[in-house]
Amino acid sequence: MYPCTFNIQSEQAVAAPSPVTGAAFRPAVVALENALRNLNGGGDGLEDFPVTHHFAPGVYGREMLIPKDGTIVGKIHRHAHLNVVVRGHARVSTEFGAREVRGGDVFVSQPGTKRAVHAIEDTVWITIHPNATDTQDLDKIEEYVIEANTFTDLIESDGKEH
Repeated sequence: MYPCTFNIQSEQAVAAPSPVTGAAFRPAVVALENALRNLNGGGDGLEDFPVTHHFAPGVYGREMLIPKDGTIVGKIHRHAHLNVVVRGHARVSTEFGAREVRGGDVFVSQPGTKRAVHAIEDTVWITIHPNATDTQDLDKIEEYVIEANTFTDLIESDGKEH
Protein backbone atom coordinates (compact mmCIF):
# COMPACT_ATOMS: atom_id res chain seq x y z
CA MET A 1 0.00 0.00 0.00
CA TYR A 2 1.38 3.52 0.50
CA PRO A 3 3.98 4.89 1.11
CA CYS A 4 6.51 2.51 -0.33
CA THR A 5 8.50 1.37 2.64
CA PHE A 6 11.77 -0.41 2.82
CA ASN A 7 13.50 -2.05 5.73
CA ILE A 8 17.26 -1.86 5.50
CA GLN A 9 18.02 -3.58 8.77
CA SER A 10 20.69 -5.79 7.25
CA GLU A 11 24.43 -6.15 6.98
CA GLN A 12 24.32 -4.27 3.67
CA ALA A 13 24.63 -0.59 4.46
CA VAL A 14 22.62 2.04 2.66
CA ALA A 15 23.23 5.60 3.76
CA ALA A 16 20.51 7.30 5.73
CA PRO A 17 18.75 10.11 3.90
CA SER A 18 21.30 12.78 3.13
CA PRO A 19 20.99 16.54 3.24
CA VAL A 20 20.85 16.69 -0.57
CA THR A 21 18.35 19.38 -1.56
CA GLY A 22 16.94 21.13 -4.60
CA ALA A 23 17.36 19.61 -8.04
CA ALA A 24 19.92 17.08 -6.73
CA PHE A 25 17.38 15.56 -4.32
CA ARG A 26 15.12 13.94 -6.89
CA PRO A 27 17.73 11.66 -8.50
CA ALA A 28 19.24 10.96 -5.06
CA VAL A 29 15.95 9.83 -3.51
CA VAL A 30 15.13 7.73 -6.58
CA ALA A 31 18.56 6.06 -6.28
CA LEU A 32 17.92 5.43 -2.57
CA GLU A 33 14.49 3.98 -3.30
CA ASN A 34 15.93 1.67 -5.98
CA ALA A 35 18.76 0.53 -3.68
CA LEU A 36 16.28 -0.25 -0.91
CA ARG A 37 14.02 -2.13 -3.29
CA ASN A 38 17.02 -4.19 -4.47
CA LEU A 39 17.91 -5.02 -0.86
CA ASN A 40 14.36 -6.26 -0.41
CA GLY A 41 14.53 -8.53 -3.45
CA GLY A 42 12.30 -6.21 -5.46
CA GLY A 43 9.64 -5.98 -2.73
CA ASP A 44 8.62 -3.01 -0.67
CA GLY A 45 9.39 -4.41 2.79
CA LEU A 46 6.05 -3.14 4.08
CA GLU A 47 5.65 -6.14 6.38
CA ASP A 48 8.49 -4.74 8.52
CA PHE A 49 6.63 -1.48 9.18
CA PRO A 50 3.37 -2.14 11.06
CA VAL A 51 0.53 0.14 9.96
CA THR A 52 -2.69 0.93 11.82
CA HIS A 53 -5.55 2.72 10.06
CA HIS A 54 -7.77 5.17 11.94
CA PHE A 55 -11.09 6.57 10.74
CA ALA A 56 -13.22 9.43 12.05
CA PRO A 57 -15.94 11.38 10.25
CA GLY A 58 -14.23 13.10 7.32
CA VAL A 59 -10.72 12.03 8.40
CA TYR A 60 -8.30 9.18 7.74
CA GLY A 61 -5.20 8.62 9.87
CA ARG A 62 -2.37 6.29 8.95
CA GLU A 63 -0.10 5.27 11.82
CA MET A 64 3.20 3.56 11.06
CA LEU A 65 5.95 2.17 13.23
CA ILE A 66 9.34 2.81 11.64
CA PRO A 67 11.76 0.55 13.52
CA LYS A 68 15.15 1.88 14.58
CA ASP A 69 17.52 1.92 11.57
CA GLY A 70 14.60 1.44 9.18
CA THR A 71 14.35 3.69 6.15
CA ILE A 72 11.25 4.56 4.14
CA VAL A 73 10.75 6.46 0.92
CA GLY A 74 7.26 7.83 0.54
CA LYS A 75 5.03 8.41 -2.42
CA ILE A 76 4.10 11.90 -3.59
CA HIS A 77 0.98 13.25 -1.89
CA ARG A 78 -1.70 15.19 -3.73
CA HIS A 79 -2.75 17.44 -0.82
CA ALA A 80 -1.25 19.17 2.18
CA HIS A 81 -1.72 17.00 5.28
CA LEU A 82 -0.78 16.82 8.94
CA ASN A 83 2.07 14.69 10.27
CA VAL A 84 2.30 13.77 13.93
CA VAL A 85 5.43 12.12 15.31
CA VAL A 86 3.99 10.31 18.32
CA ARG A 87 7.28 9.00 19.67
CA GLY A 88 10.82 8.37 18.53
CA HIS A 89 13.45 10.24 16.59
CA ALA A 90 14.01 10.29 12.82
CA ARG A 91 15.83 12.20 10.10
CA VAL A 92 13.61 13.42 7.26
CA SER A 93 14.88 14.58 3.88
CA THR A 94 12.95 16.29 1.10
CA GLU A 95 14.04 18.44 -1.82
CA PHE A 96 13.45 21.42 0.48
CA GLY A 97 15.93 20.29 3.12
CA ALA A 98 16.60 17.81 5.90
CA ARG A 99 15.58 17.93 9.52
CA GLU A 100 15.29 15.74 12.55
CA VAL A 101 11.88 15.09 14.07
CA ARG A 102 11.05 13.76 17.52
CA GLY A 103 8.02 12.55 19.41
CA GLY A 104 5.61 15.46 19.91
CA ASP A 105 6.43 17.17 16.59
CA VAL A 106 3.46 18.15 14.42
CA PHE A 107 3.93 19.64 10.96
CA VAL A 108 2.28 20.06 7.57
CA SER A 109 3.53 18.30 4.45
CA GLN A 110 2.99 20.29 1.30
CA PRO A 111 1.50 18.79 -1.88
CA GLY A 112 4.02 17.23 -4.27
CA THR A 113 6.51 16.36 -1.53
CA LYS A 114 8.44 13.09 -1.62
CA ARG A 115 10.45 12.26 1.47
CA ALA A 116 12.99 9.81 2.76
CA VAL A 117 12.88 9.00 6.47
CA HIS A 118 15.51 7.18 8.52
CA ALA A 119 14.56 6.17 12.06
CA ILE A 120 17.26 6.93 14.63
CA GLU A 121 15.00 5.35 17.29
CA ASP A 122 11.79 3.33 16.94
CA THR A 123 9.43 6.00 15.61
CA VAL A 124 5.64 6.11 15.48
CA TRP A 125 4.42 8.48 12.77
CA ILE A 126 0.82 9.38 11.89
CA THR A 127 -0.32 11.14 8.73
CA ILE A 128 -3.78 12.68 8.77
CA HIS A 129 -5.73 13.14 5.54
CA PRO A 130 -9.20 14.35 4.57
CA ASN A 131 -11.69 11.56 3.85
CA ALA A 132 -14.80 13.41 2.67
CA THR A 133 -16.58 10.22 1.57
CA ASP A 134 -15.84 8.43 4.87
CA THR A 135 -14.63 5.42 2.91
CA GLN A 136 -12.62 2.72 4.65
CA ASP A 137 -11.52 1.29 1.29
CA LEU A 138 -7.75 1.80 1.42
CA ASP A 139 -7.41 1.64 -2.37
CA LYS A 140 -9.89 4.52 -2.74
CA ILE A 141 -8.13 6.49 -0.03
CA GLU A 142 -4.78 6.01 -1.75
CA GLU A 143 -6.27 7.04 -5.10
CA TYR A 144 -7.42 10.30 -3.49
CA VAL A 145 -4.30 10.95 -1.37
CA ILE A 146 -1.45 9.93 -3.70
CA GLU A 147 -0.49 12.11 -6.65
CA ALA A 148 2.22 9.77 -7.94
CA ASN A 149 4.67 7.10 -6.89
CA THR A 150 7.67 8.77 -8.50
CA PHE A 151 8.67 12.14 -9.90
CA THR A 152 8.51 10.60 -13.41
CA ASP A 153 4.89 9.56 -12.76
CA LEU A 154 4.16 13.09 -11.57
CA ILE A 155 5.55 14.66 -14.75
CA GLU A 156 3.73 12.14 -16.94
CA SER A 157 0.43 12.81 -15.16
CA ASP A 158 0.27 16.44 -16.17
CA GLY A 159 3.16 16.98 -18.58
CA LYS A 160 4.84 19.57 -16.33
CA GLU A 161 7.95 19.44 -14.21
CA HIS A 162 7.10 19.96 -10.51
